[in-house]
Amino acid sequence: MADASEQPGGEQLSAQVEMAKKRLEEATAAASTAERRVAAEIEALERDLEKERARASQALEELREAHAEELQREREAKDRVIAEAESRLAEIEAQTAAAEKRIEEAEGRALTAEKRAADAEAAIADEHARARAAAAAWLRGQVKGAGREEGRQ
Repeated sequence: MADASEQPGGEQLSAQVEMAKKRLEEATAAASTAERRVAAEIEALERDLEKERARASQALEELREAHAEELQREREAKDRVIAEAESRLAEIEAQTAAAEKRIEEAEGRALTAEKRAADAEAAIADEHARARAAAAAWLRGQVKGAGREEGRQ
């Protein structure tokens, strides 16, 4: 009888061991499935991360290029403005030099005209003096002539 009482307990223990094995296998399978699912999610997240890194890198590069282009346009615009200003300055300097030359020429002509006017005034004064002298001489001649005629009479 000892064998009989051990057997139903042994069967029960075997059944429990089988159930435990089955649950362990199910848990192992579930864990393996969960591990594969987690690994797949990690891989998907890593792919998404790489895509985002690539997009961010591309966006950053596009921003750098746009910034470089904008800086280049600003430099070119600044260079054009400077070139235009330098050109205008050269024009103004040329106009100033031409105006100064015209002023010098005009001053020279004015000095020449003043000298001519002074010479003309001196010549006129000389002519007036000669005319006065001639008139005085004529008048003296007339007075002498009148005095001789009076003496004859």
